[in-house]
Parts: sequence; structure tokens; C-alpha cells
Amino acid sequence: MGTDGARALLERATTLTLQTGNLLNWGCLRKKCPATPSEEVRDCIQKTLTEWSSKIGPTLNQEILEVLECSVAQAIEKINPEERDELKVSAKLFLVGSNPSSIRDAADLACSALGVAQLDSVIIAPPPVEDGTSLSLEYLQPYWQELENLVQNKKIVAIGTSDLDKTLLEELYMWAQVKPSSNQVNLASCCVMPPDLTAFAKEFDIQLLTHNDPKELLCEASFQEVLQESIQNTKAHEWIPLWLLRYSVIVKSRGIIKSKGYIIQAKRNVS
Repeated sequence: MGTDGARALLERATTLTLQTGNLLNWGCLRKKCPATPSEEVRDCIQKTLTEWSSKIGPTLNQEILEVLECSVAQAIEKINPEERDELKVSAKLFLVGSNPSSIRDAADLACSALGVAQLDSVIIAPPPVEDGTSLSLEYLQPYWQELENLVQNKKIVAIGTSDLDKTLLEELYMWAQVKPSSNQVNLASCCVMPPDLTAFAKEFDIQLLTHNDPKELLCEASFQEVLQESIQNTKAHEWIPLWLLRYSVIVKSRGIIKSKGYIIQAKRNVS
């Protein structure tokens, strides 16, 4: 059945949730290292979709599933509850759509995928602002409030930001009920940490981290392209990514990555 079955399921579903599972178990990805973050995401989506669609038989194809879960069973790796205290589960959430409630969906799905009750830290990359507009506190507030709710409900321990300059980080810090514990700085935009940002972060105990993610890790066009390549003749243009979450599970005592993966959610826009 394969691709035909996958195409039929996609044409009936309204939501697609894709989980790559633990990438460290994927020998085929290691050969391509080092890839850019965007290349890695595309590669992971393509391999997951291809593998998933090849396993679809006639029985599954007859089902009508509103929410389609796309994953490769052997790659999914839940955390052993006995090891939980020795591990740190971190995530970075890239919002593509502008719906703050996506944050709760992403946290719930990440906890479920890894078999944990809470995430130790989540860094948010808000949806890109329109050209000619600057990122502002007002723009960030609804997303930050959603994260604060998750901290208060013990779904997340610590929350952080990405690419805020000193002025905006200070505005967020002074306004927020749950303070940012970290701020990621893109080293492509500055080779040295800005001194005013460093001083502010030190004074208020905010950890400054570095990253090399592009502004849009997964845009709509890129997602549709990889969907079309993986499952040919599907109506890829109907599918719009909502968010992308990248997680890593680190062994605290040794600082080594035990598990890393992506979870992506998309909706079908039928007008």
C-alpha cells in the first residue's frame, strides 16, 4: 500500500503530528554530519515520512483519523522513570503560526513522547515578525504568559528566550511573573556577546547561551516541499506547519546527549 495509503490518510486528516524519535539511533543521519540546522530538520522530516508511509497497510488506510500521528516505532525512546533524576530534558520551541496555545500542545506532546511529567527547560523562538517591524514586549507577552502558566502547572521548570537584545530582555524581565532563566544569542549576528547584555544577564542571573539556528528553522514552503518529495502527488500545499520542537536529553553528571529529536505539528488548511 505504502505511499498511496499515506496520501489517502493525509487527504482525510486535519492535523499531522510528526515525531522523529531519537536521532542518535539513526545511523543514516550521522553520515551527513555536519549539516545546518535547517538541513537536519528537512532530512529528519523526509526520512520519518518515507519510513512511516512505507509501513501503511490497507487496514490503516481505511480508518479516518482527524489527527494523524507520523512516527517510526523503533526510533521512539521513552525515558526510564528510574533514570529521570539523572537526566535534564531541554527543548527549544520554534513557533511558525501565531497561536500562543500551540505552546501547551507542544509541551504536552513532548512530555508524552518522552514519557515524563515535566520538561526541565524550554526556550522559545517566537514567530518571525513582519518585515519592517521590530520584536517588542507587546508581541512577546501572550507567548510568555502561556509559558508562565505551564511553569505554574509544573509542566516546565525553567523558561528562556532567544535573540533578545539587552533592552528587550530587560523589559521582559521587569514585566514577567516568571523570569527568564536564559537567553540565547546567535553567534552569526555577533561574534562577541554585547557588553550591556552580558552585564545585565550577570546582574539578574540569566544564563547567556549561543546558537546557530536561522530565524526560520522550518518555513511553510520548506515543509510543503519536503512533504511533496516524501509522499508524491499529495496535496502538500494544504498543509501548514504550526510549530517545531527540538528536544535533547542530557546525562547531568557527564554532560553527554543521550537523546535528541524533533516533534512537528501541522494543520490542513482546506478553504
